[in-house]
Amino acid sequence: MSEAEQVVEHTEAPAAPEDDRGGLARGRRAVLAVVGGAALMAVGGLLATTLVKSPAQVAAETGPPAQGALTADVERRVLAQTVVMRGTVVADQSVAVSPQGVRSGEGTGAALVTKLPLKAGDAVTAGQLIAEVSGRPVFTLHGAQPMYRDLKPGATGDDVAQLQQALRELGHGTGGDAKGVFGAGTKAALAARYRAIGYEPLPAVADGGAALRSAREAVRSATWAVEDASGPTGPVGGAPAEGGSGKGGATPGPGATASPGAGSGAIAGSGSGAIAGSGSGSGSGRELARARQALGEARAALAAAEAADGPMLPTAEAVFLGSLPARVSSVGARAGSPVAGPVLTLSGGELVVEAYLKDDKRQLLRAGMTVVISSELSGTDVRGKVAVVATERSAAQPAGPQPQQDPGQNPKGGGNGGTGGGGADLGYRMVVSADQPLPAGFAGQDVRLTIESAATDGEALVVPVTAVSAGADGRTVVTAVSAEGTQRRIEVRTGTSGDGFVAVTPAQAGALAAGTKVVIGAAPRETRRKTK
Repeated sequence: MSEAEQVVEHTEAPAAPEDDRGGLARGRRAVLAVVGGAALMAVGGLLATTLVKSPAQVAAETGPPAQGALTADVERRVLAQTVVMRGTVVADQSVAVSPQGVRSGEGTGAALVTKLPLKAGDAVTAGQLIAEVSGRPVFTLHGAQPMYRDLKPGATGDDVAQLQQALRELGHGTGGDAKGVFGAGTKAALAARYRAIGYEPLPAVADGGAALRSAREAVRSATWAVEDASGPTGPVGGAPAEGGSGKGGATPGPGATASPGAGSGAIAGSGSGAIAGSGSGSGSGRELARARQALGEARAALAAAEAADGPMLPTAEAVFLGSLPARVSSVGARAGSPVAGPVLTLSGGELVVEAYLKDDKRQLLRAGMTVVISSELSGTDVRGKVAVVATERSAAQPAGPQPQQDPGQNPKGGGNGGTGGGGADLGYRMVVSADQPLPAGFAGQDVRLTIESAATDGEALVVPVTAVSAGADGRTVVTAVSAEGTQRRIEVRTGTSGDGFVAVTPAQAGALAAGTKVVIGAAPRETRRKTK
């Protein structure tokens, strides 16, 4: 075999079998599996050492930690004892309008609401029409005194003076009327106010003017009687007749009979004539005097009739409000319904907060205490003071129909109140007034009241209540802690307390100062945890 043939044979030798290559790959995979398993076992062992604990280690970790002192700083500030409660923002003056007994032009009948031009929340000004009942107006006037009687011409009093002032504020002058006297000027002003709101006033004397016409007729008849008594047929002033002198030849008096004889003439003149003359003259004088007296009486009656005649202000048609403008708090009726209670409620004056106290808080609070009024809705705090704390309990109005109220208006009292009416017991009424006027948006809100029922006189040393303890010897002490951790007991005298703090005064001056740490309890102290 030549050399070339040998080379060819060498290069064309067959490749290694496929079974040899597959065995090598399987060997490599087996090695990798063994290495991975060893790694997993190592990781599992590490995890086991962290989770598996000896009983001693478990007991050490679950046992209670060592105790340490819990401290707080001594403060120097004003300490106030506070009472926190809720209240409702209401108007200072609330008037329930209940126009009972309204008189119409046809007389008195069942009161029926015929017009309600306002709705809740509307503003109300002086002289404004707020309702119409049985065709008659109900309007507002400015004044603090409520209506308690019908005001008629000739009336006098403080309520008349208030009406005059209210009419003048609306531009209706009262003329020359004296203060508190319902005269001609007040009548004209009242009539003008009624015409301004589109109504005619009711007459004070509901007879269609009959009394005035009768008085005028009496004056006319008395005047004629005086004229008749003073005419030529009778002597004016009742002077005796000249024929009554008794002299012969004198003109005989009326009714005397003339005789031809001098004697008879003299007798007639001096007797019959004189008697007749003097008698007739005296009778005419009496008639004139009586006629004049009757004329004077007739004129006085006419003056009284004229004074009584004119417009009146019925109780049910006017609502006096001490502060204007006001607003409609609620409407309790609708057009066409009978008046069975307040038609609407008006609120005026500044906003105040009203709350009711139970017995325990009633003992703590009094007028003049400082209050913080907090509105959660607006996030606003306003300072104020307790204005009124009632001495009698108040009761809620019972449900159902109420007894008929006094006609006209029913102001809500701001005083003590009472428990009459059979309603649920509310407690003692308290009124809080703000130092600055409350915003209008506060009206009707439920607000939080924080009342300072007691306070220290100026700044004082203050510590938490838990810092004070009493020793076996009866002394009151606090335990002070130094920066190094040493503790010492300091005797103190306690004062005002509130909100979990108490004012203290050290028995030895300078023994306690602001910033000193005092023990208020025991706190857990971290310890090193050991593992086994």
